[in-house]
Amino acid sequence: MSTLAAIERHPHALAVLGSALEPGGKPSHAYLFHGPPGAGKAAAARAFAAELLAEGAANPDGVRDRAERESHPDLTWVRASGASEMRRADIDEPVVAAAARRPFESSKRVFVIEGADTMNAEAANRMLKTLEEPASYVHLVLLTDRPEQVLPTISSRCLAVRFDAPTEAQLEEQLGARGIAPEVAQACAKLALGDANRALAMALGEGAQQRANAERFARCARHNKLSDQPWTALINLAQTLAAATEDRLNEEAKAEAESLPKRERNKYEKDAKADAHRIWRRVRTTALDEGLRLTGLWYRDLACIADGAPELIYAVDRRTELEADAAGLSSHRLRDAIALVDATRASLSIYPDDQLQLEALAYRLARTLS
Repeated sequence: MSTLAAIERHPHALAVLGSALEPGGKPSHAYLFHGPPGAGKAAAARAFAAELLAEGAANPDGVRDRAERESHPDLTWVRASGASEMRRADIDEPVVAAAARRPFESSKRVFVIEGADTMNAEAANRMLKTLEEPASYVHLVLLTDRPEQVLPTISSRCLAVRFDAPTEAQLEEQLGARGIAPEVAQACAKLALGDANRALAMALGEGAQQRANAERFARCARHNKLSDQPWTALINLAQTLAAATEDRLNEEAKAEAESLPKRERNKYEKDAKADAHRIWRRVRTTALDEGLRLTGLWYRDLACIADGAPELIYAVDRRTELEADAAGLSSHRLRDAIALVDATRASLSIYPDDQLQLEALAYRLARTLS
């Protein structure tokens, strides 16, 4: 059974990728999947890779299943190990060296590279080698949210495939199919701003707790009730998510190191630990940024009510709370509050003391909204 259902709502992608998979079709050696976050690029890459690897297999459904779980030996999924960039080490062995080796089971090898726009110059130069001289069995799928940031030497050698953000109606339908109550599904679809991954997390995963923490932070600042330090819940959740990621990466590195010669093991473990800590910081900052994004959207909804446009609010499942918070506030003060939140979001990746930043933000918001 084909897995291309993941691509069906993207007409451009379906036209390009579907024709490549038809009998007699000729898949390109390199694709650049581009579109906003949560548009479905990664899911489409899994589906496309699954179809490429299943071609000619004795058990195609089994191949597709392993590809979807990223456990097929001829599918390599590459993610940046750095805090903000993909480095040469991320490309050298996983892509350049591996692409020179023939497939283990399939007639093809597929490499999916997330965040193609984050490749530094060294990584891009190494990737260029494989793009310029690909083996006949190699297919590269590069993913990016920011196609304009991908180096022209890379993007010009790839077939571009566009993915559009899902509509609110499509997101609501997806959430409804998972049993989410209609009003909650509508709110999550609106608050996600077209990001399907974000909408799902908000409705089903840790995003629900993150949303609750952000709303409490926003409301405590609104009513100048800061004695309970509402920013700590945002920080604690970010810490939990980051620590879980770091622990998982360290365990994976430890298992990988066991297969290395002893003289290489210590250096590998040291480098892997440093990489894991950089990613820890990235996950933590991303989680805090999401909490502040939701804080800003709470004040945005209050501004809609203050301006006499309650039909424009996003958090439709919190209408009563929003109306209570909006009482007596002007949209001018709320816009000032949103600007404070945005300024703190911009500084999170620059200044390391995020607890101090969130605490300072809370008191500034309280002064602005009192």
